[in-house]
Amino acid sequence: MDQNITAAARTLEVATAVVVTAGAGMSVDSGLPDFRGNEGFWKAYPPFRKLGLAFEDLANPQWFEKDPSLAWGFYGHRLNLYRKTKPHVGYSLLLRRISAAPHGGFVFTSNVDGAFVKAGLDPDRIVECHGSIHHAQCTRGCVGIVKMAEGDVTVDPDTFMATGPLPRCRCGGLLRPNILMFFDVGWSHKRTGDQEERFSNWLSETSRKFARVAVVEIGAGKSIPTVRSRSEDLARKLNGALIRINPTDPDGPPGTISIPMGGLAALHRIEEAIRAL
Repeated sequence: MDQNITAAARTLEVATAVVVTAGAGMSVDSGLPDFRGNEGFWKAYPPFRKLGLAFEDLANPQWFEKDPSLAWGFYGHRLNLYRKTKPHVGYSLLLRRISAAPHGGFVFTSNVDGAFVKAGLDPDRIVECHGSIHHAQCTRGCVGIVKMAEGDVTVDPDTFMATGPLPRCRCGGLLRPNILMFFDVGWSHKRTGDQEERFSNWLSETSRKFARVAVVEIGAGKSIPTVRSRSEDLARKLNGALIRINPTDPDGPPGTISIPMGGLAALHRIEEAIRAL
């Protein structure tokens, strides 16, 4: 373990560009619920156990048509929670590494909580591949993507059903989060597409400068391997080093620096090792 922590520290110390890739494991150290597995989800949302609804069932756009109060109860609670949650110090440690790199860096994340931007990341330096809960789109498709209005969505704490006025578009139609859900053919990917274009341009510029790239992956699971696959692809194409921080699945392709720890603990250890170099 100490050897890999030192290897990660040395990699980041000499990196001239840093790409951070983050999955759900990055958020749990801020106190956010862990939705991995039904038991973890139902612990956070007990009423849905009685209904027999798992995360995969609720994260489906059908509910905005079938039962808008249930849909916005689920997503409204998450929106309220994310607005109140302070990003843990690990975000600041990562942003410090990005700032220290001569060519800067970028973040690629499947998280929809907006924590990186809340922690101070330039909004033009992030790809939110599954969208953002802080943005919405009209279920009628009448407008583009809009920012969610200020103020909480009123949610009954016992039933997790939305009880107040539901978020509405200026046309009067129901809004839904601009988040990629399961079986979601109606998701508007315009905002994420613009982010991907900026990322692609930065990668091209970084390649032209022959940058030494470090890819730091935190808390990316195997069940939906979007982030893990992107990390490996970036490291391969950029001839960069992959640092994979994951308490249960830290292994990767040959050359991966594997750190079997939670995100915050690992980032603290790496930062301490950098100071000791």
